[in-house]
Amino acid sequence: MSALKETNWIWVDGTFKPWSEAKVHILTHALHYGTGVFEGIRAYASNGKMYIFRLKEHIDRLFRSAKIYFMDIPYAVEELCSVVVELIKINEIREDCYIRPIVFRGYGYIGLNPLNNPIHIAIAVFPFGKYLSTKGVRCCVSSWRRIPGYSLPPQAKACGNYINSVLAKIEALRAGYDEAILLDDKGYVSEGSGENIFIVKDEKLYTPPVYSDILEGITRASVIDIASNLGYTVYERPIARVELYTCDEAFFTGTAAEVTPILEVDGRRIGDGSEGPITRSIRRVFEEIVRGRLPGYESWLTEVSI
Repeated sequence: MSALKETNWIWVDGTFKPWSEAKVHILTHALHYGTGVFEGIRAYASNGKMYIFRLKEHIDRLFRSAKIYFMDIPYAVEELCSVVVELIKINEIREDCYIRPIVFRGYGYIGLNPLNNPIHIAIAVFPFGKYLSTKGVRCCVSSWRRIPGYSLPPQAKACGNYINSVLAKIEALRAGYDEAILLDDKGYVSEGSGENIFIVKDEKLYTPPVYSDILEGITRASVIDIASNLGYTVYERPIARVELYTCDEAFFTGTAAEVTPILEVDGRRIGDGSEGPITRSIRRVFEEIVRGRLPGYESWLTEVSI
């Protein structure tokens, strides 16, 4: 993961502002209390065009997240989708990029009641490469548990939720691993610090269910469809920690992670220690889809002429 590459324009509360002018007050409520929700969306360059992956689904989820935290977004889903397309155009993006919409409580009142603070919305677009190694990652099971849904709803992609992931990520990196895997409060596998997880055993795929306190990932749902179309059976069920050690293959999915092979967990090699054949087949199909090269998945893409 590299440092941010600046672009020219960020959309803030209905106005396109220069990158350097997209700022907030130091007493912004979300900065202190995590009262914001956001999305991560990718767009891919291919054949002289940009393809935004599942744009409407991401913006729909942004609205659902905002609703959970009593934040009314003063725009329609279609309007925000149009803003994303326009941002890619006016920033003259010609390479793979990341799109970050965020809705947050602003400056006005301090304290835990956010309801009198104004709601702001911003969308940024910037070039973005690979988040995790394409060769695969080494993981550890974190000592930090995923926050249970009865404490914080995982269905909301909320800013404050991610401090749990930050602790797990730092722990993994300081221990010499690439990524963390968190368990839920019952001891079953939940997800990575910012990714959903799949394992493969005897040519069948397994992924934790939504009640294992996971974010209902859009890439996760896409991969379930892809795997089914390739003839694989996918089961959503609780996964025990030990299954990470004995599975044939494992991989992460996510907007940032895309489809990333997991090579090792807690010092135990998965399979032969390289990307497995089922992971590879799913990843290759996914990579063709997101660049508009595979017929049948056009509804997943928003095409932008550049």
